[in-house]
Amino acid sequence: MIALLITLIYSSFVSLGFGRVLLGSAWPVMQAELGVPLSYAGIIFMIITGCTIISCLFSDRLIKKFNTWSIALVSALITGAALFGFSVSNSFWLLCVLALPYGLSSGTLDAAMNNYVARHFASRIMNWLHGFWGLGAVISPFIMSYYLVNGFNWSSGYKTAAALQVAIAILFFFSLPLFKRSEAANTKEQLSSERISYPVLSFSQILRIRGVKLIIIALIGYGALEGTTALWASSYLVINRGINPDIAARYASLFFIGTTSGRFLSGFISNKIGDRNMIRIGIGIIILGILAVWLPVKADWLCLNGFIIIGFGCAPVFPCVLHATPYNFGRENAQAVVGVQMASSFSGGAFAPPLFGLIANNISIALFPIFVLVFLTLLLIMTEKLNRQAGSK
Repeated sequence: MIALLITLIYSSFVSLGFGRVLLGSAWPVMQAELGVPLSYAGIIFMIITGCTIISCLFSDRLIKKFNTWSIALVSALITGAALFGFSVSNSFWLLCVLALPYGLSSGTLDAAMNNYVARHFASRIMNWLHGFWGLGAVISPFIMSYYLVNGFNWSSGYKTAAALQVAIAILFFFSLPLFKRSEAANTKEQLSSERISYPVLSFSQILRIRGVKLIIIALIGYGALEGTTALWASSYLVINRGINPDIAARYASLFFIGTTSGRFLSGFISNKIGDRNMIRIGIGIIILGILAVWLPVKADWLCLNGFIIIGFGCAPVFPCVLHATPYNFGRENAQAVVGVQMASSFSGGAFAPPLFGLIANNISIALFPIFVLVFLTLLLIMTEKLNRQAGSK
């Protein structure tokens, strides 16, 4: 029965990854059909991201008031409805309106599932959870491409995403016994802690928990590194290294494949190695990837594969940070801190790519390796400080 619940949670993350990446895949066609500038995709993206951050910050209150099962069910339904709304929209402003419930509901579902897995399951389950998100993100462009190549409208891709999300909601509806059995399968200590009614913490109270400020800075750094690499890798390869745009786009997309495959692999070893060491190994691999991108050598293969290495290094960092939350901050605070951690990562991913765009436009895109290395250094310093604090408890 526990295996069925884990499968359901994994499926929900495939659907989340599938839905969030569709906009980028469909936008060149959507933009022309809607008659708006290409840059308007950024407006929709910022609305979704902003609402996701808000929902992550309030996820603790919602989960404690309604419980994880109820939040997952309602969030999946709202997300599916919003995606269906996207599929029938013929106005840019209607897309902006629909982005509000989509960002809020998908962010809440994301935070609820991350918190549930962090409290109930082993580190390998968390790594595989985020691997399935990446799987959804990787396959969604191919699904959209299939519809467009075969003469269907972009709306067909969104209808598919909506159907998938509604199917997940239906499965959640029948999954209440699975959630109850999962709680009963925990140790007596864990089960008793689930029954304790911990008070809802305000944001200022969360900030006063020892180590929270460190992990906020660390995850802003992680989100900035991942988001900047995802957005600017292809442009860096073309403009700074003179690589053919088709080749650059192919290798830049492999960043996501590196992250996804790395998370599945991490799941096999994370229980033995531990969250802290997995984070350290990931950071070490990212450093190697940045150096491969940065080195002023003529061998283009080294720079191209550097982005795959960066993605592979990113793989264990975020899942292991989330999984370590109950240990670092206490089970009584884990639910609140998970939401803040996710909001921090989304914030870094939201502000850093546009900031680097200004740097690239006004100074040089060649500064990309230095820019991401600064945020990686923040991640390394803050996580090591947190490790020392947690070890001194």
